[in-house]
Amino acid sequence: MKTRDFITLKEVDSIKVDPKQRFFSASESEIQRGLTSDIYFVRSRDLLQSINLADTEVTAEIFSSGEGVFAGLDEALYLLRERNLEIWSLQEGEAMEAKEVVMRIRGRYSDFGIYETPLLGILASSSGWCTAARSCKEAAGDRMVVCYGSRHLHPAVAPVMERSSVIGGADACSCILGALLLGRTPVGTIPHAAFLIAGDTVELAQAYDRFLPEDSPRIILIDTFKDETEEALRVADALGKQLTGIRLDTPGERGGVTPNLVRETRARLDQNGYNHVQIIVSGGLNPERITRLTDAGADAFGVGSYIARAPAIDMTLDLKEVSGKPVAKRGRIPGITDNNRLVKMN
Repeated sequence: MKTRDFITLKEVDSIKVDPKQRFFSASESEIQRGLTSDIYFVRSRDLLQSINLADTEVTAEIFSSGEGVFAGLDEALYLLRERNLEIWSLQEGEAMEAKEVVMRIRGRYSDFGIYETPLLGILASSSGWCTAARSCKEAAGDRMVVCYGSRHLHPAVAPVMERSSVIGGADACSCILGALLLGRTPVGTIPHAAFLIAGDTVELAQAYDRFLPEDSPRIILIDTFKDETEEALRVADALGKQLTGIRLDTPGERGGVTPNLVRETRARLDQNGYNHVQIIVSGGLNPERITRLTDAGADAFGVGSYIARAPAIDMTLDLKEVSGKPVAKRGRIPGITDNNRLVKMN
């Protein structure tokens, strides 16, 4: 894409959009043309072009407002691809400190200035989700964490979130596209709806056992109809050694999944010879609850809203050099900031 392919102020005034004939999320071409940018960046680019300064060589730095785990690099590089830019950055999944420079860009302002809005949004949102996932994984230790967060977000960004969760430390994700972006297989079992349609947990569990390939794990949701511990034993009796695990997803209306429920379920399974059956927990989990449920004997966790609703970690872009000379707005130090953790990307 050449500079002239960016949207201009005149074009903004002429664009017509029919909201009844499209999703409201931006397409890739709309992002690339600058339609998700704040209008003032388009105005600034056009103004600088009018006085022959748009192609000025600059160095920009992006820094984080808070500590966390850095993510969004691959998508940011894709946004800036085929531009004549030098880019340095932290690697995805690295810890970052508050006010740390996470990316440096050098090149003509006309080649990337209009992208400040989407670039910061990519890094801010991805890093927020990545950081939340890291907190969950640290709480879980060696136990598995799966991201189930797509239902809490607009579908246009759900794969970005689930991909970021795995970068942050989640062992897997359930969103199909999120997993495929990582070259992985999406992970998940079957929902309450299937059990309600079948009418009986054991009946559907047996059908599921027949349906799955021999080497696929059999994990059965057991809180739909009966007491969780009773249902866990019914399913274990029916599937025996074929049963990999049971999932507890007790709703908040009934108190959610508590440590005592996990302890009782674990004890009753063990007492009946089902030590091999794992206990997977989902439903409103956060790091604090994961820690308590881990201590109670839970083996794996499905985390949704805590990751999906994690606040973005604000990012700020500053010009630090113009035509090779150190610059900065008041309150900031002119010139590039030393950070030997930045790696040249091209």
